[in-house]
Amino acid sequence: MTTIRYKYDAAVSVESAIELYNASGLGERRPVDSPEIFADMLRHANLTVTAWDGELLVGISRTLTDFSYVGYLSDLAVRRSHQKLGIGIELIQKTREKMGPRSMLVLLSAPQAVEYYPRIGFTQHPSAWVLRAGERFPK
Repeated sequence: MTTIRYKYDAAVSVESAIELYNASGLGERRPVDSPEIFADMLRHANLTVTAWDGELLVGISRTLTDFSYVGYLSDLAVRRSHQKLGIGIELIQKTREKMGPRSMLVLLSAPQAVEYYPRIGFTQHPSAWVLRAGERFPK
């Protein structure tokens, strides 16, 4: 297997990111049909770690963080052909290294990944809440 290279805040085209999300299965839960929204997702994440197999984008960790207290890992995507090789764990590790030693990492799991996160050390939090776009506030 080729050596995987990891990069911080690498320039990733919207097209290659969408292709990766579709190839990972995460595209089912993200607005891959809206390049404008996807471009904003990439542009406004303030910590992005990517994994590359040669010139092929094989993984991404996209985080919003204050680099001190908390980071929201909004996306962790690894191409299906490259899953179970430790790439997701390495993306999370590199994310944590940049966030600093006092910062916690929070995420909302995709349904197919709920068994993955406890296996790699995450603990489930019972009080996450979501207010989706378009829902009235306050009700």
